[in-house]
Amino acid sequence: MSSIGVLAGVRIALIHEWLVVPAGSEQVLREFVSLFPEADVFCLVDGLCDGDRRELGVGRPYTSFLQRLPRASRYYRHLLPIMPWAIESIDLSSYDLVISNSHAVAKGARANSSALHICHCCSPMRYAWDLREEYLREAGLDQGVRGMLLRSVLERLRLWDHRSTSRVSQFIAISEFIRDRIARAYDRQSTVIYPPVDVDWYCPDATVRENHYVRASRFVGYKRIPEIVAAFRELPDHRLVVIGDGPDRARVEAVAGSNVTLLGRQSRESLRHELRRARAFLFAAEEDFGIAPVEAQACGTPVIAYGRGGALETIIGNGPDRTGRFFDSVSPASIAAAVIAFEAEEAPTAANCRKNAERFSTLRFRREILEHVEQAWRRHQMVAPPTLESLHVG
Repeated sequence: MSSIGVLAGVRIALIHEWLVVPAGSEQVLREFVSLFPEADVFCLVDGLCDGDRRELGVGRPYTSFLQRLPRASRYYRHLLPIMPWAIESIDLSSYDLVISNSHAVAKGARANSSALHICHCCSPMRYAWDLREEYLREAGLDQGVRGMLLRSVLERLRLWDHRSTSRVSQFIAISEFIRDRIARAYDRQSTVIYPPVDVDWYCPDATVRENHYVRASRFVGYKRIPEIVAAFRELPDHRLVVIGDGPDRARVEAVAGSNVTLLGRQSRESLRHELRRARAFLFAAEEDFGIAPVEAQACGTPVIAYGRGGALETIIGNGPDRTGRFFDSVSPASIAAAVIAFEAEEAPTAANCRKNAERFSTLRFRREILEHVEQAWRRHQMVAPPTLESLHVG
Protein backbone atom coordinates (compact mmCIF):
# COMPACT_ATOMS: atom_id res chain seq x y z
CA MET A 1 0.00 0.00 0.00
CA SER A 2 1.46 3.37 -1.02
CA SER A 3 0.28 6.74 -2.24
CA ILE A 4 -1.04 6.65 -5.81
CA GLY A 5 -3.95 8.16 -7.66
CA VAL A 6 -4.96 11.48 -6.13
CA LEU A 7 -1.43 12.08 -4.80
CA ALA A 8 0.39 11.17 -8.01
CA GLY A 9 2.89 13.89 -8.86
CA VAL A 10 2.42 15.71 -5.55
CA ARG A 11 5.74 16.81 -4.05
CA ILE A 12 5.80 15.55 -0.46
CA ALA A 13 8.11 16.35 2.46
CA LEU A 14 8.23 14.28 5.65
CA ILE A 15 9.51 16.18 8.70
CA HIS A 16 10.84 14.38 11.78
CA GLU A 17 12.52 15.93 14.83
CA TRP A 18 15.73 13.90 15.13
CA LEU A 19 16.95 10.49 14.08
CA VAL A 20 19.18 9.17 16.85
CA VAL A 21 17.71 6.02 18.43
CA PRO A 22 14.92 4.06 16.69
CA ALA A 23 11.90 4.18 19.00
CA GLY A 24 8.12 4.56 18.79
CA SER A 25 8.00 7.75 16.72
CA GLU A 26 10.55 6.29 14.31
CA GLN A 27 8.23 3.30 13.76
CA VAL A 28 5.61 5.81 12.66
CA LEU A 29 8.12 7.50 10.33
CA ARG A 30 8.93 4.14 8.77
CA GLU A 31 5.27 3.69 7.87
CA PHE A 32 5.05 7.19 6.41
CA VAL A 33 8.09 6.44 4.24
CA SER A 34 6.46 3.19 3.13
CA LEU A 35 3.21 4.98 2.25
CA PHE A 36 4.93 7.90 0.52
CA PRO A 37 8.17 6.46 -0.94
CA GLU A 38 8.54 9.44 -3.27
CA ALA A 39 8.74 11.86 -0.32
CA ASP A 40 11.90 13.61 0.86
CA VAL A 41 12.75 13.15 4.55
CA PHE A 42 13.97 16.05 6.71
CA CYS A 43 15.15 16.12 10.31
CA LEU A 44 17.16 18.37 12.61
CA VAL A 45 19.91 15.84 13.35
CA ASP A 46 20.73 12.41 11.94
CA GLY A 47 22.83 10.11 14.12
CA LEU A 48 21.60 6.73 12.92
CA CYS A 49 23.85 3.95 11.71
CA ASP A 50 23.42 2.73 8.14
CA GLY A 51 21.59 -0.39 9.31
CA ASP A 52 18.98 1.65 11.20
CA ARG A 53 18.51 3.95 8.21
CA ARG A 54 17.89 0.95 5.96
CA GLU A 55 15.44 -0.48 8.50
CA LEU A 56 13.50 2.80 8.56
CA GLY A 57 13.83 3.32 4.81
CA VAL A 58 14.95 6.93 5.22
CA GLY A 59 18.10 6.77 3.11
CA ARG A 60 20.14 9.91 3.77
CA PRO A 61 17.67 12.45 5.16
CA TYR A 62 18.14 16.17 4.69
CA THR A 63 19.28 17.79 7.94
CA SER A 64 19.37 21.27 9.47
CA PHE A 65 22.42 23.34 10.32
CA LEU A 66 22.50 21.59 13.73
CA GLN A 67 24.02 18.58 11.98
CA ARG A 68 27.22 20.54 11.46
CA LEU A 69 27.73 21.18 15.17
CA PRO A 70 30.28 18.93 16.92
CA ARG A 71 28.72 15.75 18.35
CA ALA A 72 25.25 17.07 17.64
CA SER A 73 23.69 13.60 17.53
CA ARG A 74 24.88 12.95 21.09
CA TYR A 75 24.07 16.28 22.68
CA TYR A 76 21.07 17.26 20.56
CA ARG A 77 18.79 17.65 23.59
CA HIS A 78 20.99 20.49 24.82
CA LEU A 79 20.21 22.31 21.58
CA LEU A 80 16.51 22.62 22.40
CA PRO A 81 16.59 26.45 22.78
CA ILE A 82 17.68 26.88 19.14
CA MET A 83 15.60 24.08 17.63
CA PRO A 84 12.78 26.43 16.57
CA TRP A 85 15.29 28.45 14.55
CA ALA A 86 16.71 25.24 13.09
CA ILE A 87 13.35 23.78 12.03
CA GLU A 88 12.32 27.09 10.47
CA SER A 89 15.56 27.20 8.48
CA ILE A 90 14.66 24.06 6.50
CA ASP A 91 13.61 25.06 2.99
CA LEU A 92 10.26 23.48 2.11
CA SER A 93 9.21 26.04 -0.48
CA SER A 94 9.08 23.52 -3.35
CA TYR A 95 6.71 21.04 -1.67
CA ASP A 96 2.95 20.76 -2.11
CA LEU A 97 2.29 18.52 0.89
CA VAL A 98 4.19 18.58 4.20
CA ILE A 99 3.64 15.85 6.80
CA SER A 100 5.31 16.48 10.13
CA ASN A 101 5.76 13.71 12.69
CA SER A 102 6.02 15.90 15.76
CA HIS A 103 6.47 15.67 19.50
CA ALA A 104 8.59 18.80 19.90
CA VAL A 105 9.30 21.29 17.10
CA ALA A 106 8.68 19.48 13.78
CA LYS A 107 5.22 20.99 13.37
CA GLY A 108 6.85 24.45 13.31
CA ALA A 109 8.44 23.85 9.92
CA ARG A 110 7.60 26.56 7.39
CA ALA A 111 5.82 25.33 4.27
CA ASN A 112 4.91 27.63 1.40
CA SER A 113 1.57 29.41 1.67
CA SER A 114 -0.16 27.17 -0.89
CA ALA A 115 0.97 23.87 0.65
CA LEU A 116 -1.06 21.52 2.83
CA HIS A 117 0.62 20.80 6.18
CA ILE A 118 -0.67 17.79 8.11
CA CYS A 119 0.84 17.34 11.56
CA HIS A 120 0.89 13.81 12.97
CA CYS A 121 1.16 14.92 16.60
CA CYS A 122 2.62 12.47 19.11
CA SER A 123 2.15 15.25 21.70
CA PRO A 124 2.42 18.99 22.07
CA MET A 125 5.91 19.74 23.33
CA ARG A 126 5.74 18.11 26.77
CA TYR A 127 8.45 20.12 28.49
CA ALA A 128 6.89 23.38 27.35
CA TRP A 129 3.35 22.59 28.49
CA ASP A 130 1.78 20.45 31.21
CA LEU A 131 4.87 18.36 32.06
CA ARG A 132 7.25 21.30 32.44
CA GLU A 133 7.69 21.11 36.22
CA GLU A 134 8.12 17.34 36.15
CA TYR A 135 10.94 17.59 33.62
CA LEU A 136 12.67 20.33 35.60
CA ARG A 137 12.37 18.34 38.82
CA GLU A 138 13.70 15.12 37.29
CA ALA A 139 16.65 17.01 35.81
CA GLY A 140 17.38 18.63 39.19
CA LEU A 141 16.83 22.07 37.64
CA ASP A 142 13.69 23.17 39.46
CA GLN A 143 15.48 25.54 41.84
CA GLY A 144 18.08 28.29 41.84
CA VAL A 145 19.37 30.48 39.05
CA ARG A 146 19.62 27.65 36.52
CA GLY A 147 16.01 26.78 37.21
CA MET A 148 14.93 30.37 36.60
CA LEU A 149 16.86 30.52 33.33
CA LEU A 150 15.51 27.21 32.09
CA ARG A 151 11.95 28.20 32.95
CA SER A 152 12.45 31.33 30.88
CA VAL A 153 13.72 29.23 27.95
CA LEU A 154 10.77 26.84 28.23
CA GLU A 155 8.30 29.71 28.39
CA ARG A 156 9.72 31.15 25.16
CA LEU A 157 9.45 27.70 23.60
CA ARG A 158 5.82 27.47 24.71
CA LEU A 159 5.00 30.82 23.12
CA TRP A 160 6.75 29.82 19.89
CA ASP A 161 5.03 26.44 19.93
CA HIS A 162 1.63 28.10 20.20
CA ARG A 163 2.36 30.68 17.49
CA SER A 164 3.66 28.06 15.06
CA THR A 165 0.40 26.13 15.33
CA SER A 166 -0.99 28.43 12.62
CA ARG A 167 1.37 26.76 10.13
CA VAL A 168 -0.50 23.46 10.49
CA SER A 169 -3.52 22.85 8.27
CA GLN A 170 -4.71 19.73 10.10
CA PHE A 171 -3.74 17.75 13.18
CA ILE A 172 -3.74 13.99 13.62
CA ALA A 173 -3.59 12.88 17.28
CA ILE A 174 -2.17 9.50 18.27
CA SER A 175 -4.79 8.95 21.01
CA GLU A 176 -7.83 10.52 22.62
CA PHE A 177 -5.47 11.52 25.43
CA ILE A 178 -3.40 13.56 22.96
CA ARG A 179 -6.48 14.93 21.19
CA ASP A 180 -7.47 16.47 24.52
CA ARG A 181 -3.95 17.83 25.05
CA ILE A 182 -3.94 19.40 21.55
CA ALA A 183 -7.27 21.06 22.28
CA ARG A 184 -6.02 22.46 25.59
CA ALA A 185 -2.62 23.61 24.32
CA TYR A 186 -3.47 24.79 20.80
CA ASP A 187 -7.25 25.24 20.83
CA ARG A 188 -7.35 23.07 17.70
CA GLN A 189 -9.40 20.04 16.73
CA SER A 190 -7.72 16.82 15.61
CA THR A 191 -8.48 13.39 14.22
CA VAL A 192 -7.36 10.35 16.22
CA ILE A 193 -5.43 7.70 14.30
CA TYR A 194 -3.70 5.23 16.60
CA PRO A 195 -0.02 4.46 15.88
CA PRO A 196 1.02 1.24 14.12
CA VAL A 197 2.02 -1.82 16.12
CA ASP A 198 3.65 -4.77 14.39
CA VAL A 199 1.14 -7.36 15.58
CA ASP A 200 2.29 -9.73 12.83
CA TRP A 201 5.73 -9.91 14.44
CA TYR A 202 4.59 -9.75 18.05
CA CYS A 203 2.37 -12.80 18.20
CA PRO A 204 1.85 -15.80 20.49
CA ASP A 205 3.56 -19.14 19.97
CA ALA A 206 3.72 -22.47 21.75
CA THR A 207 6.15 -21.16 24.41
CA VAL A 208 5.13 -22.31 27.88
CA ARG A 209 4.19 -19.43 30.18
CA GLU A 210 6.45 -18.99 33.17
CA ASN A 211 5.74 -17.38 36.51
CA HIS A 212 7.77 -14.18 36.15
CA TYR A 213 6.94 -10.62 35.09
CA VAL A 214 8.63 -8.48 32.46
CA ARG A 215 9.26 -4.83 31.65
CA ALA A 216 11.02 -3.52 28.55
CA SER A 217 11.85 0.15 28.16
CA ARG A 218 14.45 2.86 27.93
CA PHE A 219 15.62 3.75 31.44
CA VAL A 220 14.42 7.35 31.53
CA GLY A 221 12.58 9.14 34.31
CA TYR A 222 8.99 9.14 33.14
CA LYS A 223 9.09 5.38 32.37
CA ARG A 224 9.28 4.76 36.17
CA ILE A 225 11.56 1.73 35.92
CA PRO A 226 13.08 2.23 39.42
CA GLU A 227 9.58 2.21 40.93
CA ILE A 228 8.70 -1.05 39.19
CA VAL A 229 11.97 -2.67 40.26
CA ALA A 230 11.60 -1.41 43.83
CA ALA A 231 8.11 -2.96 43.98
CA PHE A 232 9.70 -6.39 43.74
CA ARG A 233 11.64 -5.80 46.94
CA GLU A 234 8.19 -6.11 48.52
CA LEU A 235 7.55 -9.27 46.48
CA PRO A 236 10.56 -11.46 47.32
CA ASP A 237 8.85 -14.61 46.04
CA HIS A 238 8.22 -13.05 42.63
CA ARG A 239 10.65 -12.61 39.76
CA LEU A 240 11.02 -9.65 37.38
CA VAL A 241 12.94 -9.52 34.10
CA VAL A 242 13.85 -6.02 32.87
CA ILE A 243 14.99 -5.32 29.30
CA GLY A 244 16.56 -2.00 28.38
CA ASP A 245 19.14 0.58 29.35
CA GLY A 246 19.50 4.32 29.69
CA PRO A 247 20.34 7.27 31.94
CA ASP A 248 18.44 5.83 34.92
CA ARG A 249 20.43 2.59 34.99
CA ALA A 250 22.29 3.46 38.21
CA ARG A 251 19.01 4.16 39.99
CA VAL A 252 17.56 0.89 38.71
CA GLU A 253 20.58 -1.11 39.84
CA ALA A 254 20.50 0.54 43.26
CA VAL A 255 17.00 -0.74 44.05
CA ALA A 256 17.17 -4.12 42.30
CA GLY A 257 17.00 -7.16 44.56
CA SER A 258 18.19 -10.68 43.81
CA ASN A 259 14.79 -11.51 42.28
CA VAL A 260 15.26 -8.93 39.51
CA THR A 261 17.19 -9.79 36.34
CA LEU A 262 18.53 -6.86 34.27
CA LEU A 263 19.15 -8.06 30.73
CA GLY A 264 20.19 -4.73 29.19
CA ARG A 265 19.33 -3.95 25.60
CA GLN A 266 18.09 -6.94 23.62
CA SER A 267 17.17 -7.75 20.05
CA ARG A 268 13.56 -7.78 18.87
CA GLU A 269 13.75 -11.58 18.84
CA SER A 270 14.79 -11.69 22.50
CA LEU A 271 12.12 -9.17 23.47
CA ARG A 272 9.42 -11.18 21.74
CA HIS A 273 10.66 -14.36 23.43
CA GLU A 274 10.44 -12.74 26.87
CA LEU A 275 6.99 -11.32 26.19
CA ARG A 276 5.72 -14.73 25.15
CA ARG A 277 7.04 -16.36 28.34
CA ALA A 278 5.98 -13.79 30.94
CA ARG A 279 2.97 -14.00 33.23
CA ALA A 280 2.30 -10.27 32.69
CA PHE A 281 3.92 -7.09 31.42
CA LEU A 282 4.38 -4.14 33.81
CA PHE A 283 3.88 -0.55 32.68
CA ALA A 284 4.08 2.51 34.96
CA ALA A 285 4.42 5.43 32.53
CA GLU A 286 1.79 8.02 31.66
CA GLU A 287 2.32 7.60 27.94
CA ASP A 288 0.80 9.47 25.04
CA PHE A 289 -0.12 6.09 23.55
CA GLY A 290 2.32 3.37 24.61
CA ILE A 291 3.34 0.81 21.99
CA ALA A 292 5.00 -1.63 24.41
CA PRO A 293 1.77 -2.72 26.19
CA VAL A 294 0.17 -3.42 22.82
CA GLU A 295 3.18 -5.49 21.73
CA ALA A 296 2.83 -7.50 24.96
CA GLN A 297 -0.88 -8.09 24.38
CA ALA A 298 -0.17 -9.09 20.78
CA CYS A 299 1.96 -11.89 22.25
CA GLY A 300 -1.01 -12.93 24.38
CA THR A 301 0.44 -11.37 27.55
CA PRO A 302 -1.75 -9.31 29.90
CA VAL A 303 -0.59 -5.92 31.20
CA ILE A 304 -0.54 -4.43 34.69
CA ALA A 305 -0.45 -0.68 34.06
CA TYR A 306 -0.70 2.77 35.56
CA GLY A 307 -4.26 3.89 34.85
CA ARG A 308 -3.45 7.16 33.11
CA GLY A 309 -2.79 8.34 29.57
CA GLY A 310 -2.88 6.15 26.53
CA ALA A 311 -2.96 2.92 28.55
CA LEU A 312 -6.64 3.54 29.23
CA GLU A 313 -7.24 3.25 25.47
CA THR A 314 -5.07 0.19 24.78
CA ILE A 315 -5.77 -2.03 27.80
CA ILE A 316 -9.16 -3.39 28.88
CA GLY A 317 -9.21 -3.35 32.67
CA ASN A 318 -12.67 -4.71 33.39
CA GLY A 319 -15.27 -7.13 32.11
CA PRO A 320 -15.14 -10.51 30.41
CA ASP A 321 -12.83 -9.24 27.65
CA ARG A 322 -10.30 -7.69 30.01
CA THR A 323 -6.63 -7.75 29.10
CA GLY A 324 -5.03 -6.44 32.28
CA ARG A 325 -5.33 -4.50 35.51
CA PHE A 326 -4.72 -0.85 36.40
CA PHE A 327 -3.12 0.71 39.45
CA ASP A 328 -3.73 4.32 40.45
CA SER A 329 -0.44 5.43 41.99
CA VAL A 330 3.13 5.11 40.71
CA SER A 331 4.72 3.90 43.94
CA PRO A 332 6.42 0.58 44.72
CA ALA A 333 3.68 -0.25 47.23
CA SER A 334 0.88 0.42 44.71
CA ILE A 335 2.60 -1.59 41.98
CA ALA A 336 3.24 -4.50 44.36
CA ALA A 337 -0.41 -4.45 45.47
CA ALA A 338 -1.54 -4.53 41.83
CA VAL A 339 0.59 -7.62 41.17
CA ILE A 340 -0.95 -9.38 44.18
CA ALA A 341 -4.48 -8.37 43.11
CA PHE A 342 -3.76 -9.54 39.54
CA GLU A 343 -2.76 -12.98 40.83
CA ALA A 344 -5.88 -13.24 42.98
CA GLU A 345 -8.14 -12.94 39.93
CA GLU A 346 -8.69 -15.20 36.99
CA ALA A 347 -6.02 -14.27 34.46
CA PRO A 348 -7.06 -12.52 31.22
CA THR A 349 -6.95 -14.94 28.33
CA ALA A 350 -4.26 -14.85 25.67
CA ALA A 351 -7.02 -14.78 23.06
CA ASN A 352 -8.55 -11.61 24.54
CA CYS A 353 -5.15 -9.94 24.71
CA ARG A 354 -4.39 -10.83 21.12
CA LYS A 355 -7.79 -9.68 19.85
CA ASN A 356 -7.43 -6.33 21.60
CA ALA A 357 -3.93 -5.76 20.18
CA GLU A 358 -5.10 -6.41 16.64
CA ARG A 359 -7.08 -3.15 16.77
CA PHE A 360 -3.75 -1.32 16.44
CA SER A 361 -2.25 -3.17 13.48
CA THR A 362 0.13 -1.63 10.97
CA LEU A 363 -2.30 -2.41 8.15
CA ARG A 364 -5.07 -0.44 9.91
CA PHE A 365 -2.72 2.52 10.42
CA ARG A 366 -1.66 2.58 6.78
CA ARG A 367 -5.25 2.46 5.57
CA GLU A 368 -6.46 5.22 7.91
CA ILE A 369 -3.50 7.51 7.25
CA LEU A 370 -3.71 7.16 3.48
CA GLU A 371 -7.47 7.77 3.49
CA HIS A 372 -7.04 10.82 5.72
CA VAL A 373 -4.23 12.35 3.65
CA GLU A 374 -5.98 11.73 0.33
CA GLN A 375 -9.24 13.24 1.56
CA ALA A 376 -7.40 16.21 3.02
CA TRP A 377 -5.60 16.74 -0.29
CA ARG A 378 -8.86 16.65 -2.26
CA ARG A 379 -10.41 19.26 0.04
CA HIS A 380 -7.25 21.37 -0.14
CA GLN A 381 -7.32 21.32 -3.94
CA MET A 382 -10.92 22.49 -3.91
CA VAL A 383 -10.23 25.56 -1.77
CA ALA A 384 -6.60 26.47 -2.54
CA PRO A 385 -5.99 28.78 -5.51
CA PRO A 386 -3.61 27.30 -8.09
CA THR A 387 -0.04 28.55 -8.07
CA LEU A 388 2.96 27.97 -10.29
CA GLU A 389 4.32 25.57 -7.69
CA SER A 390 1.12 23.50 -7.35
CA LEU A 391 0.77 23.31 -11.14
CA HIS A 392 4.43 22.23 -11.50
CA VAL A 393 5.12 25.03 -13.95
CA GLY A 394 8.67 26.26 -13.95
